[in-house]
Amino acid sequence: MAKWTPKHEAPEPLEGPVVATITGGTILWFVLFLVQLPFYGWQKDRGHEWWVWTCLAGAALGLYGTWYVRKRDAAIKSSTSGPSSPSSPSSPSGD
Repeated sequence: MAKWTPKHEAPEPLEGPVVATITGGTILWFVLFLVQLPFYGWQKDRGHEWWVWTCLAGAALGLYGTWYVRKRDAAIKSSTSGPSSPSSPSSPSGD
């Protein structure tokens, strides 16, 4: 079997409103959790109570994802802006 080689380079990753996307998804999971709570007894009788817990897990993982992406965006912004103070320790003192 021959090894497959790509014919062109992979495209650059898309950068978009990542924080807004993850926050929207987190809100959606939490709303789905709240909508399913009144039907928990019905779902438990039929063996579908995992639906409720899946929505809650999605909301919890979304909170973690929001925290992670905000921290990532802050790190990217701080690395692209460079040093904020003009007198950094690595600069020559000029004595």
